[in-house]
Amino acid sequence: MELRHLQHFVAVAEDQHFTRAAERLMVSQSGLSASIRSLERELQTPLFVRTTRRVTLTEAGRALLGEAERILAQVRAAHEAVAAVQGVLRGTLSLGTEQCIAGVHVAGLLAAFRRLHPNVEIRLRQAGSSSLAEEVAAGRLDLAFAYRTRADTDQLRSVSLAGEPMTVLCHPGHRLAASGAALTPRDVDGEVFVDFHPDWGPRRTTDAAFAAAGVRRTVALEVNDVHGLLDLVGENLGIAVVPRHFRHKRPSLTALPLKGVAGTEYETVALLPPEQATSPAARALITLLESRGPASGGVPDA
Repeated sequence: MELRHLQHFVAVAEDQHFTRAAERLMVSQSGLSASIRSLERELQTPLFVRTTRRVTLTEAGRALLGEAERILAQVRAAHEAVAAVQGVLRGTLSLGTEQCIAGVHVAGLLAAFRRLHPNVEIRLRQAGSSSLAEEVAAGRLDLAFAYRTRADTDQLRSVSLAGEPMTVLCHPGHRLAASGAALTPRDVDGEVFVDFHPDWGPRRTTDAAFAAAGVRRTVALEVNDVHGLLDLVGENLGIAVVPRHFRHKRPSLTALPLKGVAGTEYETVALLPPEQATSPAARALITLLESRGPASGGVPDA
């Protein structure tokens, strides 16, 4: 089994198409097909189900994909480690993040990183925390800024960024706004809720808080961006339970503390692969983050 066989296999799995994968890899389609057949012969099992329109992974192919991605990530890390010893940080930094993550100003951090390491290509992907954790564990991302969704494993470790309580946001004309008092999940039972997709950190935190309080909550308005959520609350179409720092994004809304949910906190982390598989670029970014303070856009007041 050669590295190029794994590279070809991963490309076909990502594109679900031999022609597109061959074009991306800049190899002939016949050469790519021969490479995949060679890998299948060695493993003595088909890796793809081929149709006229696309190819999909077999069960064996799905099992190989995660391992192949991790192997290729470790090879990239090895090349970049040698370059770093030679005094030049280069290669690619593949980063994932949730929107408006507490504990890091992503744009400012990446701008500072680029000034320090202009030879590193930065790639950024935005997604929910569960997806980001899977991408880092599989080696598709070098690191991610996300909500803590799981305990550390042998494939994924975390560095704490920030922790903060959850807050109820509502329109100033909403009945809850008049009291100005802290609310429990039972105080908002039966309200219309605006919230994010279940993969997002704030949604998972809120779901856990209400489940712990024994209150069933129905999300009527589900969005995938922060400003969409704030717009819906601003039009008095529902209330939202969000991390406390969100209140600064729309000061016209009423923010009320959520109480009675001890132990349920919105905690954000930097997700990384095991130490030996962490790329020099990812290490450099974390070092830069730790060296920066609120004044320079590193860690905001959360």
